Amino acid sequence: MKKILFAAAASAALLASGSAMAEGEFSYNVAATTDYVWRGVSQTDENPAISGGIDYSNGIFYAGTWASNVDFGTDADYELDLYAGVKPTVGDFAFDFGVLYYAYPQEDDINFTELKAAVSYPLGKGSIGAAAYLNTDEDFEDYFEVNGAYPLTDKISVSGAYGDYGSYNTWNVGGSYALTDILSVDLRYHDTDVDTPISEERVALTLKAAF
Repeated sequence: MKKILFAAAASAALLASGSAMAEGEFSYNVAATTDYVWRGVSQTDENPAISGGIDYSNGIFYAGTWASNVDFGTDADYELDLYAGVKPTVGDFAFDFGVLYYAYPQEDDINFTELKAAVSYPLGKGSIGAAAYLNTDEDFEDYFEVNGAYPLTDKISVSGAYGDYGSYNTWNVGGSYALTDILSVDLRYHDTDVDTPISEERVALTLKAAF
């Protein structure tokens, strides 16, 4: 039942986003990182990654796409994500309801879709939040996360998260520094409670441009 309700919300978000495409704003991002870490696990066999994305927003509606190289030791050598949703606010609570599709065009059998529900709340100058990502395929795990962020100065902020991915737990903590209005650098520590080479503790350095 929970996935049916989330699916209905995500479908409505997609339809609403599509109808709003006549107006709105686009933004773009590119990044280079020493290791593409997703939910505590290296997606590039502990090697560097280059990524980029395009986002569209119009009021509470958003949609976008993002791509990165990957290395799972299989035929897939890149990932292409598609997503859309709505970001309504109720009082001080900021919500995010959406759908995300993770595609690996060279290896279709590992493609999957998640339904997202997230909320954040201001805490002083920072914020705290929680998110649920429900997988539409029963063979894959759901993911639940709590997170927080706090600005130390106009240019420096710290953030962290703790997540439950069904078969393991993961956490990260790090800091970001705004080099310019466009360019930022992030240094982040990741770890899990799974003892494998690609899920052991690691530090990733990421340089990102957003415009």
